[in-house]
Amino acid sequence: MRKIVLMMSVSLDGFIEGPNREIDWHRVDAELHQHFNDSIRQFGALMSGRVTYELMASYWPTADKNPDAGPEEIEFAGIWRNMPKVVFSRTMERGTGHTTVVREVVPEEIMALKAQEGGDLALGGADLAAEFLRLGLVDEIRLYVHPVLIGAGKPLFPEAEAPTDLRLVESRTFGNGVALLRYERDTSGAAGA
Repeated sequence: MRKIVLMMSVSLDGFIEGPNREIDWHRVDAELHQHFNDSIRQFGALMSGRVTYELMASYWPTADKNPDAGPEEIEFAGIWRNMPKVVFSRTMERGTGHTTVVREVVPEEIMALKAQEGGDLALGGADLAAEFLRLGLVDEIRLYVHPVLIGAGKPLFPEAEAPTDLRLVESRTFGNGVALLRYERDTSGAAGA
């Protein structure tokens, strides 16, 4: 069965964006960008909320036409255009390219999507991630912790009613100081003991 993998960049103090939705504090260099390309290429689909989708759709469909784009950006533009996308939105009518719009997060439908053939499913967007976490639908979390404190903004994780036990399965530090922390759900119950 496919896994749902939450992939997010966060500041060291746990924010995914600043108070005015800024993400200019991200430390994405060629090494990290290539890692993203290599990782995302393996997924079967990208799942996000409308805001995240619209942010990505405002740049990536034509990013490879930008004369200032580096080779990693040019490569990612093709990956993004060709990757199936599932957007959860009550207001968006349709997306471009390989995009399916879904109105609600229905656990049975998500489980049916996980049961299909293909690569794992990448999940992005804090609000959508919160809903998936609340419903116990996230199998893996990949945090890219950027070496910056931004002080305020939108936190990745909302308050939760109960702890979610995780176990660290990989850590990696990139040359620019970004740290990848990859966790899987710990279903053994031993993590909280």
